[in-house]
Amino acid sequence: MTGPDDHPFAAAVKPLVDAMGGELIPPERAAEDDVVLSWEGRAVVAVRLPHLAESLDRILADLRRRHGRPLADLDRETKQSIVRMLEQRGAFSVRHGVETVASALGVSRFTVYNYLNRETGSGPQRPR
Repeated sequence: MTGPDDHPFAAAVKPLVDAMGGELIPPERAAEDDVVLSWEGRAVVAVRLPHLAESLDRILADLRRRHGRPLADLDRETKQSIVRMLEQRGAFSVRHGVETVASALGVSRFTVYNYLNRETGSGPQRPR
């Protein structure tokens, strides 16, 4: 029996799925919220996407690898750039997103809100 990633199409999408933190599974094991991918009219593989909070953790871990050190050790300008990028990717729509990012950057939630407000003049609303 072959695995879900034995098909050339599945092998082609695997790096993208890995980068998103997803999982390739056989299409017959797909749950309702999995994405079944077809090739030439035949279901080849299903993708199980991670929960949003897991995605944020994965993005932060990837940023740490890219920068080669803990994000808290980065300079202020780089941290501001990271916050802008995370805002564009929807990181702050995730429950506790601001707290998670603030912890990773070694700053307060207030500082993250300031970074957001400085750039856009708005940013997400602080909870009251």
